[in-house]
Amino acid sequence: MSLLPETMLKRKKIYVACLSGLGLLVLLSLYKTGSVKTTSSGAQDCFFCDFAHHKQGPPPILEVETNEFVIFKDKYPAAKYHYLAIPKEHLDSFSVLNKSHVGLVRRMESGMKEFLKSKKVDPEKAIIGFHIPPFISVKHLHLHAIYPPSDMGLGNKISFMSSYWFKNSNDALRELEKREL
Repeated sequence: MSLLPETMLKRKKIYVACLSGLGLLVLLSLYKTGSVKTTSSGAQDCFFCDFAHHKQGPPPILEVETNEFVIFKDKYPAAKYHYLAIPKEHLDSFSVLNKSHVGLVRRMESGMKEFLKSKKVDPEKAIIGFHIPPFISVKHLHLHAIYPPSDMGLGNKISFMSSYWFKNSNDALRELEKREL
């Protein structure tokens, strides 16, 4: 007795939905644990801020450094080329940004695209964007650039697909331009 193609398709959809849900739960649990710790003096300790300001060692190799942001290789790459651009100013996530941050986000995106070109990667074929809270693993704004998408496992494909938990940089910029100051 064989399953009808319609039944098999339904099972695949259920499987993908379950994996998506599991992936979201993992991201949510990472978000809950967070990367920002409050010290006894009340100051916040953020390892991305430490990387950007050369305070923690050994930091990742900073591939690009400007007066506003740095670019470095992701510690847990989803593909051969997986880099993060983070602002030197501590901003928790994409959710705290407003229209005044459009310039910063454009410069981060432009810097990332130029960096990818220096690695012989076509930025138009890369995944470039932001995770949206609560689906973030580090409470410091970071722009992902991933190439080639074909290197990514199913969980990463789900985590980095354009959706309500991940915005590609073009969609992110369009949204920021609509926000209030």
